[in-house]
Amino acid sequence: MTAVLFDMDGTLLDTVKDLGDAMNYALEKEGFPTHPLDAYRYFLGDGIDFLVRRSMPKDLVEDEVVRKRLAKLHCEAYEKNWHSETKPYEGIPELLKELAKRKIPMAILSNKLDEFVGRVTKHYFPDIHFSDVRGLRSNWLRKPDPAAALDIAKQLNIPTSQWLYLGDTDTDMKTAVSAGMQPIGVLWGFRPMAELVDAGASILLASPKDLLDFIAV
Repeated sequence: MTAVLFDMDGTLLDTVKDLGDAMNYALEKEGFPTHPLDAYRYFLGDGIDFLVRRSMPKDLVEDEVVRKRLAKLHCEAYEKNWHSETKPYEGIPELLKELAKRKIPMAILSNKLDEFVGRVTKHYFPDIHFSDVRGLRSNWLRKPDPAAALDIAKQLNIPTSQWLYLGDTDTDMKTAVSAGMQPIGVLWGFRPMAELVDAGASILLASPKDLLDFIAV
């Protein structure tokens, strides 16, 4: 395998506290019940709209006005706290440096809003070159739609069959399978092993350094 596509939240970075705190702030401002941070491990991964839907009172989920208000409040809070508690998972900086040393093309594809993905990447990985960094954009469908992953492979002129796709949720595994990439589930992220396997993970990694066993030298 000659290239690696990474998910961001739950794969490269442990973002659950900052994202959960921002959503709880929005819920509290609207007078709605908040959630323990562990609950957000299951709310995150599919973009802001799904985060809001999963977090808000079930009887109001179809109220678009409330959803938009909550999303706005969440983004305002996250704008202020996105780097408060977030940190790379242990072993990730070393993995990225080794991949860069081997001149392995790397890219990031996230369902986090694009405006945050670029900023977060530059802050936490300033010395790492990613060939492409993409978040959720208005002109692309969110993962698990494979279109953005396929476009990244096309832009870099690397066949999808030569890509390893690392992610921590069923959404990531489904994206990899649909794009014809090797689906690799990471066990340090937000979701359990069973979910990754059921969604098509062909390889499971217990630690970031284990990825190097599958990379061309």
